[in-house]
Amino acid sequence: MATATDALIPPHIGAAVIDPNAYSAWTPLLDQFDWLRENGLTVGKVVAPDDIHEPFWHIAGYDEVMKVSKDNQTFLNNPKSAVFTLRSTEALAKAITGGSPHLVESLVQMDAPKHPKLRRLTQEWFMPKNLRTIEARIRTIAEATVARLLDAGGEGDFTKLVSSPYPLHVVMQILGVPESDEQRMLVLTQQMFGGQDEELNQSGIKNLPPEMITQIVAGAVKDFEGYFAALAAERRKAPADDVATVIANGMVDGAPIGDRDTAGYYIITASAGHDTTSASTAGAMLALAKDPDQFALVKANRALLPGIVEEAIRWTTPVQHFMRTAAADTELGGQQIAAGDWLMINYVAANHDPAQFPDPRRFDATREANRHLAFGAGAHQCLGLHLARLEMRILFEVLLDRLDSVELAGEPARAKSTFVGGLKRLPLRWKAA
Repeated sequence: MATATDALIPPHIGAAVIDPNAYSAWTPLLDQFDWLRENGLTVGKVVAPDDIHEPFWHIAGYDEVMKVSKDNQTFLNNPKSAVFTLRSTEALAKAITGGSPHLVESLVQMDAPKHPKLRRLTQEWFMPKNLRTIEARIRTIAEATVARLLDAGGEGDFTKLVSSPYPLHVVMQILGVPESDEQRMLVLTQQMFGGQDEELNQSGIKNLPPEMITQIVAGAVKDFEGYFAALAAERRKAPADDVATVIANGMVDGAPIGDRDTAGYYIITASAGHDTTSASTAGAMLALAKDPDQFALVKANRALLPGIVEEAIRWTTPVQHFMRTAAADTELGGQQIAAGDWLMINYVAANHDPAQFPDPRRFDATREANRHLAFGAGAHQCLGLHLARLEMRILFEVLLDRLDSVELAGEPARAKSTFVGGLKRLPLRWKAA
């Protein structure tokens, strides 16, 4: 068995797995993950030479990420930050919140027994049976979105025209946010998840220090909390048929859920409910634009569409990592993990593990047994996974009906982000059917 010293990841790779620029470049990062697997470091220790972050175990192997994801008793979400954080930004978060490392207290930061109780409040809303009742509404939104694409002419940025506004409008309709407020929700989400990218955080400042990024995120959280506090008060007075009403009037153990939990529930639904689907949608379109034969194949045979959707989610992997904290001494991938150790489960690495996905960098709509980890696994598997699949399937049905061809019209660009990533620009040229 390898020792802890043997398991140290080389400093340049350790720096890459927490570098937003590395996730923007993408291919060199995938090369680094391959090197880790080839050198027996599917579970390896990252130690910062300058001690700017707490040491953590980086998990790059599919099997190991799956094990951590499913073992929610040994690997906890709450004690430390559930996303990678520098020591300085953790201290700032604790100062802002009064001691918690979490700027937002949502389902992502919770463990049992609290987590399953709150998750059950909205779970039925996002199950296929209920989603079938709103499928027609989603299709109407998809048709209007594609109509705007065609009205733009034969060339444009797919992210701005389609993949960003479409899932945003869907989830806001479900949540109960008026259409007039959707742009505000988009800006706040970009500030939360795009804080590391100067084009997305809208600060006007390049090369922001970590503390400034945390302040931007904290400001977005405060704005979110204020907005949803007013919405919750409104829904308690006048309930509606939407998720906002379910959350506002939610009861756990016979008591209303607290203000912080209520705010966190709204924020995770509003933000994660569209940014991730936007990334997968753009990823699917990029793959089809680069491969006209695959576009023609799925246009002629819609039975391939579920494969396109699933492969796009794997290939893109919008949620790139989560952090976990070991609750007890354990063993993982031949390494001894001590109670209190911090771990990064890297979904990008896991979804490009050739032991699970042959030729993982190739987009393959016919890939069999596509058990990707882009939605996570276990008790914390993404609550909105059925909605994301439904949205993408409906949108691409409409797109394939309305487009004869599509091709790249420039160089795509990925967001600079270690947490939620994907394309921020996708210039396309298309011909209408």
